[in-house]
Amino acid sequence: MSQPATALPQLTVKAVLLGIILSAVLAGANAYLGLFAGMTVSASIPAAVISMGLLRLFRESNILENNIVQTTASAGESLAAGVIFTIPALVILGYWDVFDYWWVTAIAGIGGLLGVLFTIPLRRSMIVEQKLMYPEGTATAEVLKIGENPGKGLRYLSIAGITGALVKFAETGLSLWPGSAQIAAYLGKSTIAYVGTNLSPALLAVGYIVGLNIAILIFLGGAISWYVAIPIYSHFALASDPVLFGFLVSGMSAEDLAFEIWTSKIRYLGVGAMLVGGIWALISMRGSLVSGIMSGLHKQTSTSGADIPETERDTPMKLVLIGVAVFVIPVFLLYQSIVDSVSIGLVMTLIMVVTGFLFSAVAAYMAGMVGSSNNPISGITIATILFASLLLLWLMGESAVAPAAAILIGAVVCCAAAIAGDNMQDLKAGYIVGATPWKQQVMQVVGVLSAVLLMAPILNLLLQAYGIGIPTAERPDSLLAPQATLMASVAKGVISGGLPWMMVGLGAAIGVVIICWDEWLKARNSDFRAPVLAVAVGIYLPLELAMPIFAGGMIAHFVGKKTGKSTGTGFGMLFAAGLITGEALVGILMAIPIVMTGNANIFAVPESMQIGSLLGLAVVAWIAWRLFKTGTAESAPGA
Repeated sequence: MSQPATALPQLTVKAVLLGIILSAVLAGANAYLGLFAGMTVSASIPAAVISMGLLRLFRESNILENNIVQTTASAGESLAAGVIFTIPALVILGYWDVFDYWWVTAIAGIGGLLGVLFTIPLRRSMIVEQKLMYPEGTATAEVLKIGENPGKGLRYLSIAGITGALVKFAETGLSLWPGSAQIAAYLGKSTIAYVGTNLSPALLAVGYIVGLNIAILIFLGGAISWYVAIPIYSHFALASDPVLFGFLVSGMSAEDLAFEIWTSKIRYLGVGAMLVGGIWALISMRGSLVSGIMSGLHKQTSTSGADIPETERDTPMKLVLIGVAVFVIPVFLLYQSIVDSVSIGLVMTLIMVVTGFLFSAVAAYMAGMVGSSNNPISGITIATILFASLLLLWLMGESAVAPAAAILIGAVVCCAAAIAGDNMQDLKAGYIVGATPWKQQVMQVVGVLSAVLLMAPILNLLLQAYGIGIPTAERPDSLLAPQATLMASVAKGVISGGLPWMMVGLGAAIGVVIICWDEWLKARNSDFRAPVLAVAVGIYLPLELAMPIFAGGMIAHFVGKKTGKSTGTGFGMLFAAGLITGEALVGILMAIPIVMTGNANIFAVPESMQIGSLLGLAVVAWIAWRLFKTGTAESAPGA
């Protein structure tokens, strides 16, 4: 229940400027994390803590100013997710050599602004009437309410940030140890067994933030791919696959062949599962979607502005409709310039508007249930790109530009959906602390604009320094960009006919089984649930990324058992956020001298000083212990 409206200032100069700065910084950090690991996390809590620490330097500050700062900052962070999940696919497809500044800015900016507008009529239904939880928003509100003691929280965040930065520099910069510890072997003539883990503290932190339930599901998805599907395929189907069998005959190591099978075949199980998950999300929330739209329209057209309390004032619906119409025009012009056809450009624009609104609503609803960090953005975007690719194949045939056109439709939808889910978290936090919705919505627009201006330069910096896509001999440390690689594969596969539909179908069947399992858990009122998209993400990611996420989830579980409290508002959450931010920012900063010198190993120590994965395992184990100790601190927020 929201607090009574107050006369506290909200849109102050210091709050707006601090929000803009944090939006840009956190957008860059999340862009790196998403390209590296395929996952992003909500920035609302760290933004709120940083804001509280910095605003205390001023003589006067208040909780609503802090809320404005975190609203602005998290908008930039969520826009980064929409960008890196889709736009790098244009480079992976070879359609672009670099990230064109104005194209990236236009596509991401319009998508993000539409995401803000699409969720305005949904706020009242989902937050006020349905009272959806919005876990990050609720946690952020609790952090904001404990603003009288930000100093200790800021200290934990800073220590973790420095730790994450030093570990990242030691691993990637100095090359003291490799980025992962893994081993694989042939069992018999062709069956492959594999085990491995990434040595990134950021992934440990991701697992802590999402919690044990989701961490288990991500690991389950990885186990389906790497402990079931790859061994079965290597044992029974490898002989009938001439390309992969050639790799086996040539003496390729078991580890490399396992990744080759995963890349070309098994990961498409995740495509099918994500597609089913996206469709299921729409079906399961159809009633809430319609009621939310009707409630928002009715509330704003039947009541005069003077009768609406300050804590219920949204942006006027007239401005929302005008804004949507204005932003659709440049999207049409962009699409038309790609396909050189007015009619096909109109079709692309129509697809974008319809799917953009529907999937923004899906994202807004799912964020209320499972949180922004677990939102089905990948499944939503895959469904959009698959549908758009099939339609463009019918309209254009096997045109060389059709895959890129499908990606650009998906990019706008993805940015809109990413913004929608995160913005609703911010509006939930504002509802709890008594903020004015339209002021938050204005700052969500500001956050989008401040982040989008930096997206293309950051992407180009990372592209030149590390490379983006599947690692090669020339780019061994290439950022995997798993979602963008997936989007490129789907679009190209549909248009050229190279998509392994059998694997997609099997993945869809797995998705149906998981949905049935989740419905059974729901009927039993189980605390453990099985959202299909969490498993689908695990199927698609390399197993080495799922292992530290699972470990982080276990730490969160034991912290909760020891403290008897939620881990969402404790110092452990701030420590985890710091690990992610520190590692990501160093990854970006290291890219600058690498690009300037053209030497990817500019900081590397001599090979004789490189110790190996055991040191990396020891460092990550120590960080895991520190994360547990910090999470169980007696004076943690919310204690």
